[in-house]
Amino acid sequence: MKRAGKIIRNGIIIGIVGIFVTFLSAFLYAKFSPKLEIKSANSITLFDKDKEVFFQGSGTKEWVGLDEISKNVINATISTEDKNFYKHKGFDLFRILKATYINISSRKTKQGASTITQQYAKNLFLDFDKTWKRKWDEALYTIRLEANYSKDEILEGYLNTINYGHGMYGIENASQFYFNKSAKDLDLAEASILVGIPKSPSNYSPLVNEQIAKNRQKTILNMMVKNNFISEEEANNAHQQNLTYYGKKDDDNSTTLMYYQDAVLSELKEIKSIPSSYTDTKGLKIYTNLDLNMQKTLEQNINEQLVEDKELQASAVMMDPDTGKIIALIGGRDYNSSQFNRATKAKRQVGSTMKPYLYYAALENGFTTSSSFTSEQTTFTFSERDDYSPKNYNDKYANKAISMATAVSYSDNIYAVKTNLFLGSDAMINVAKRVGITAKLEDVPSLPLGTNEISIIEMTAGYASFANLGYKVTPHLIERVEDSEGNVLYKANNNKNLVLNSSITYILNNMLTATYDPEYIDYNYPTAIGLSSKLKHTYSLKSGTTDTDEWYIGYNKNIVTSVWLGYDNNKSLTTAAPRYAQNIWYKSIEAYEEGKENEWYAKPDNVSAVLVDPISGKIVDEAAEKKKLMYFIKGTEPTTDQTIFDEKLNNTRAE
Repeated sequence: MKRAGKIIRNGIIIGIVGIFVTFLSAFLYAKFSPKLEIKSANSITLFDKDKEVFFQGSGTKEWVGLDEISKNVINATISTEDKNFYKHKGFDLFRILKATYINISSRKTKQGASTITQQYAKNLFLDFDKTWKRKWDEALYTIRLEANYSKDEILEGYLNTINYGHGMYGIENASQFYFNKSAKDLDLAEASILVGIPKSPSNYSPLVNEQIAKNRQKTILNMMVKNNFISEEEANNAHQQNLTYYGKKDDDNSTTLMYYQDAVLSELKEIKSIPSSYTDTKGLKIYTNLDLNMQKTLEQNINEQLVEDKELQASAVMMDPDTGKIIALIGGRDYNSSQFNRATKAKRQVGSTMKPYLYYAALENGFTTSSSFTSEQTTFTFSERDDYSPKNYNDKYANKAISMATAVSYSDNIYAVKTNLFLGSDAMINVAKRVGITAKLEDVPSLPLGTNEISIIEMTAGYASFANLGYKVTPHLIERVEDSEGNVLYKANNNKNLVLNSSITYILNNMLTATYDPEYIDYNYPTAIGLSSKLKHTYSLKSGTTDTDEWYIGYNKNIVTSVWLGYDNNKSLTTAAPRYAQNIWYKSIEAYEEGKENEWYAKPDNVSAVLVDPISGKIVDEAAEKKKLMYFIKGTEPTTDQTIFDEKLNNTRAE
């Protein structure tokens, strides 16, 4: 027993000595290591495609000294984050032990123990991976900060780098953004609101939810009272004070630009060649593909269309199809109200925008633009208890054979399902995967009708392969990254790989102009016929409609533009949603093409153009009353007696 006790005591002593030696070694290493350049360590500058700055975070331009920051901010920060800041050496051992006891007792992470110095060390990093190496690096940076800087310098650096929400890093930026004043002029009420934000910027911003922000403010004020910085009367007066929020940048009033910025920073974290710590680069210069004019145009068009319904959300992407460069990105209507980036994080049902993948697969497997199925109410029977009865929009059917081009024009669901059954779902899924769709595509009868959920960026990149005549591109926002001295750390690879047949893609692109072509007016109207007199340039276009999602995706050789509308809670859309989406799409893409000639794709040598009846797909001559020039791989041109493919489907029956 005595021997066991002695072993335990010796073990404890060895453990304590080991910890002491470790920290002493780390302190000596930190003391004699190069001094961290904290004023540039967390500097990020974002440039648009014209090399103009559109964001600069925590750089020397916005850095303010501690004597230029209101005492209300300083006192509130210390009370809230680290009341023993001026007493410890980077680590508050009592808080660590207390937090550990509480978390173990409750079996939940209820309390943290990070000091201001530790939090500042975290801010010097690009990512927040919870690895043991990361934790050791954070501890080492904490020691290096304490070894080389005074407490005032550390506090100054912390206040100049923390995230106050809405892309505002640093107290001066935050003060100007929220209250249109300098940090030195913040009163107690304003300071306590701002200090409450960093714990959870997306929740505690007063521009997101003022009541939640006020509740957090009360907590801050109570802690200031507890730590003898203010009286209870001062706390009550500050909490009751009515505040007016400015909520915008002086240099740019865009409410959506932050979505692009957030997407850039997310992409930055995925680039392996970028050092994991800002301190290794002394700041970063990030050159993006942003076209600020188009970003503002998209935002303006969305705001003009969605005036009546404040809950209806939007996302949009504009991409160069030749390179995959994302030149504009909207992740929501107003970043101040919601920081959730629907362009990068949301997956939604894509509706009939899925059909071009199907029809490319059909063209690749022997179909032509004239290939016919009968459009009529149909029940597809897969077993005795497994029937599927899709419907066309407004229950409109030809009740006769129609061409593939007509099916595209009207977005005929019966034709699409029959085509998918004829080919087998693997054909369509294979095409989608080839052009870059990574979302899981379930092999279900409704697959060609877009019941699967896909992100708008993936859909835009997929359509880019049609727009560039068959090449897969990688969507990206960042073109180049440099360190503070101009050394290139990363350069985007704009290479593209041929994954589709260019001649077939040319035929598909022409077929997708049928969605707004008056030549297809017959028993129904093309889905985007309202655009026939509005478009000054030629585009391939497909819309998609589900109960909860509205899409418009269109392109030419210069640009791909995608628009999505819907509710975050998946509420059913109103009948006005298609009109809103259509207007946003055409006004935005036409703004991009303004002043440019109407260039279209050159016809490949192995493609022929013949006159056909657009509805039936049968060949006609110049004397025909209804005729349309359509395109075919040479040798596959239609005849006057076209085969109707329905007879080859054994598992369907008409109602």
